[in-house]
Amino acid sequence: QVHMEESGGGLVQAGGSLRLSCAASDRAFSRYDMGWFRQAPGKERELVAAIRWSGEIITYADSVKGRFTISRDFAKNTLYLQMNSLKPEDTAVYLCNDRYGMGSWGKGTLVTVSA
Repeated sequence: QVHMEESGGGLVQAGGSLRLSCAASDRAFSRYDMGWFRQAPGKERELVAAIRWSGEIITYADSVKGRFTISRDFAKNTLYLQMNSLKPEDTAVYLCNDRYGMGSWGKGTLVTVSA
C-alpha cells in the first residue's frame, strides 16, 4: 500500500495562496488516480480535487473551481494542490489519498485562512 505524506500548509490571509505537496512512498503512486481531500472542524471529509494516473483532471469541488489546481509530478512521485484566492471557509486539514479515499490516510497538513 502506498503511503503519502502531506506538507505545505500554514496560516495565510484571505486572498493569499499556498501550494500543498503530497509525497508518495513508492512509484506505485503513478498507477493510481489521486485526490486531495479536506476536513474542516465539525464537518465531514470532502473531496476537493481528483486527477487521473495520466495527469488528466477528473474533477474539482464546486467551491474551489477556478481557484485550486491539482497536478502531479511523476519524476518526483508527488501530488500538488495550488490554492489561490483563499477564503476563510477553505480552513481545514488537507489530505491526499487515491481518488476514492481507499488508501491509508496520513496526518494531513493544516491550512488556516484568516479573514
